[in-house]
Amino acid sequence: MTNSDIVELLELTARLMELHDRDAFKTRTYQSAAFNLDKSTADLVNLPVEELVKLPGVGKSVAQKIREIAETGRLAELDELMAQTPSGVLDMFRIKGLGVKKVRTLWQELGIDNLRDLKLAGENGQIAKIKGFGANTQEKILAALEFLQEQQGKVRMDKADMIANLLYDELIKHFERVEISGQVRRKAQEVDTVQLLLQTSDPIAAMQILSGLANLEQNEKESSPFVWRGQLQGFDVLVELPFYSAQQMNRQLFVQTATEAHLRQMGTNGTSLLEVAYSSVIPEIAVDTTEAIEKNLYAQAGLPYIVPEMREDDFAFRWASQHTNDELVTWQDLRGTLHNHSTWSDGKQSVADMAAYCRELGLTYFGIADHSKTATYANGLDVDRVRQQQAEIDQLNAGFGSDFRILKGIESDILGDGSLDYDDATLATFDYVVASVHQTLTMSLEKATTRLLKAIENPYTTILGHPTGRLLLAREGYPIDHRAIIDACAKHQVVIEINASPYRLDLDWRWIDYAMQKGVMLSINPDAHELAGLLDMHYGVAIGRKGGLTKAMTFNALTLNEMSEYLQQRRERIGK
Repeated sequence: MTNSDIVELLELTARLMELHDRDAFKTRTYQSAAFNLDKSTADLVNLPVEELVKLPGVGKSVAQKIREIAETGRLAELDELMAQTPSGVLDMFRIKGLGVKKVRTLWQELGIDNLRDLKLAGENGQIAKIKGFGANTQEKILAALEFLQEQQGKVRMDKADMIANLLYDELIKHFERVEISGQVRRKAQEVDTVQLLLQTSDPIAAMQILSGLANLEQNEKESSPFVWRGQLQGFDVLVELPFYSAQQMNRQLFVQTATEAHLRQMGTNGTSLLEVAYSSVIPEIAVDTTEAIEKNLYAQAGLPYIVPEMREDDFAFRWASQHTNDELVTWQDLRGTLHNHSTWSDGKQSVADMAAYCRELGLTYFGIADHSKTATYANGLDVDRVRQQQAEIDQLNAGFGSDFRILKGIESDILGDGSLDYDDATLATFDYVVASVHQTLTMSLEKATTRLLKAIENPYTTILGHPTGRLLLAREGYPIDHRAIIDACAKHQVVIEINASPYRLDLDWRWIDYAMQKGVMLSINPDAHELAGLLDMHYGVAIGRKGGLTKAMTFNALTLNEMSEYLQQRRERIGK
């Protein structure tokens, strides 16, 4: 049980109370508590009632509910509400644009209590006829349903990694060797199959072992004598556990990691990589020699060695004709971080605490880029608060030596017409500006591209933030002309963000190589709202490597001196 789990249960309770038209005051109490606790850094799980009531938005009643959740993992009041709510109605909350009131209307007025009936009602035009909905809302609901259907059974990279490691920690107790393979090893941004290879000489005994593990739920129909398929309890993604002998483990780890398109690549000897993998004699040796074994397979095919992240298709081989693997960016190459939030806007930690943690991580600069004044929902900074924050940063910087610095940034909203939401005099006070779209996300390709192009042309725009605004598995990004955007960034010397949050991973990895070809640097930005969020740069590095990002083209791989010089020269160009 974590803070996030507690907040999630409180939010769900409030939502269902509103859905069932329960006491409005009590509903607001839950909503207020969830809103405030989402920003709290207190250890909710272990705080007693008398300490919980001291937190903003938490009264004695909610404090007792928090203790109930922490101690039992459940909330009786929520269980009662869940029992009265069809599971399909809960699914409707996943539809973008459907709030509690609209869900209640659909359920009560049309009798819709599942996504299938919702889709049928939309296709038949029934939703558009409901007061307060209309044809536009109906169209958006149908589009959101289609998107959700495409994403069903998938998880993000971070969750897939967590599931794979949970399974590994359990399975290694029962099998001599276990290897995380497939999409997880390849660092796919969305995963529909979490695969681990199990070494065994007795598949029947292996299947019996797996049957005895309480948290594994087998799909017997999809399984076979040599492959266990099912799910890890609580997660809606396929788990695949193939059995291999010791002699086959290294070969299959290689084959199962790469896509079919990658394995079809023909080598200089006229043989495909897959054929080489199956025809070669591969030694049965220790796990820590996996890279050496795989390098040998590529060499036998007459092909350059490709790192696991890049084994998607033939792009990696084209990339390898111009680059070497030691050019790829690594976590150790990162010298700082530039897109982060603090308690000045919607972050959970202070600027000082975030900076201190960056120093612990070995970084030499911390860039704060809190939300700007248009983002009122995120406590965005008006001009007066900008000055106050910058004064605080000056004071903090005075306490550092020459080896660390806090950089003054802002995440400035790109308005509907493409302008930034501060005047030039205010923008000039920042060391750098991350320009991002946060509102009015429903746009045509032409509208979105034009909007971004104007923002890129603004001389104060240093970094283009999360270019498509997508949220993986939750919201499709707005369409943009990637080539036009990247070309404009090249012309105006604007860096493009790889938003490292596993919810975004935006810019998409498929456009990294084109950006590098055009001379556009990429910045691996965590968009961190708390200390742990800074570690999301690991996901950004993985996606960067998948797209072939080199250290030389990684903006935040610049040293502190190089970054300071770059930003100073940019300010001087603006002044001219």
